[in-house]
Amino acid sequence: MISLSETPRLVEPTTAVRVSYLTGEQADMRSRGADTSWLAAASTDFEAFVADRVGVRERWGVPSTLFWFVSGEHYLGSLVVRHRLTEDEGGGHIGYHVVQPWQRQGHATRMLAQGLVVARSLGVDRVLLTVAPDNEWSRRVVIANGGVAEEGLNHEGEQRFWVGS
Repeated sequence: MISLSETPRLVEPTTAVRVSYLTGEQADMRSRGADTSWLAAASTDFEAFVADRVGVRERWGVPSTLFWFVSGEHYLGSLVVRHRLTEDEGGGHIGYHVVQPWQRQGHATRMLAQGLVVARSLGVDRVLLTVAPDNEWSRRVVIANGGVAEEGLNHEGEQRFWVGS
């Protein structure tokens, strides 16, 4: 495991982690067999790529804010906070991922904890998170952050968890 010199934290997207972002996302996408073609545009004009992700943006039909989880020059993953639920509640209030090189080191648990603080600062007291039934690691992350599961699966085949009152 690589020791990090700074405690990882959520920040707005930044050009300071260009190389780490591009290589981390590429490694993650390849490990999942996903398309990496979108990285070409990001690598060509990273400043524009970052500028398009900073601040409150309309995503999935609701206002949302994107954060990157970083330690110094290291990009570890991304977290998005939807300021309110979509009409179908798909995806819940928070979505997150840790890129493959940094997985299984506790980063997702710490990243979600910080994301819950952000959600509460936006007035979201009861946070919905959804997890694919086969994603045991994400389920553990949500439960470690106080998530309480609903019975059954939603219409998208995901398990729903609530954090907060």
